[in-house]
Amino acid sequence: MDPDQDQVKAYVVALILDSKTEEAVKVLSRWYKVSIPKLGVGVVEGRTKGVAAVYAQRRKEILAAKREYLYDPFVMIHEFYHHLRSVSGKHRGTEKQADKFAMEFIAAYQHAAAAVS
Repeated sequence: MDPDQDQVKAYVVALILDSKTEEAVKVLSRWYKVSIPKLGVGVVEGRTKGVAAVYAQRRKEILAAKREYLYDPFVMIHEFYHHLRSVSGKHRGTEKQADKFAMEFIAAYQHAAAAVS
């Protein structure tokens, strides 16, 4: 994998863990050259059971079910994947693909953390 890409991925996770999710989403949006989704706390009707967050395509907004999910890198990056797929004109992608996308970021962060410890 591209070292620059791994650095960006690790940086994005670090920003979210540092409660700077808006900045992380801006970095992601610049990196992937897409619009910046809005962030919010709330629920989308009909999608409330056991869901940490959703991507509201019409509103171009990532909605966390609870405020603490805004600071969960897996949740935020997973939902950003849906935004990325949506605004690129492609299908939103599967949950499995969104999980894999988020896990790549987490792995890059863990690798970077292990390298400095």
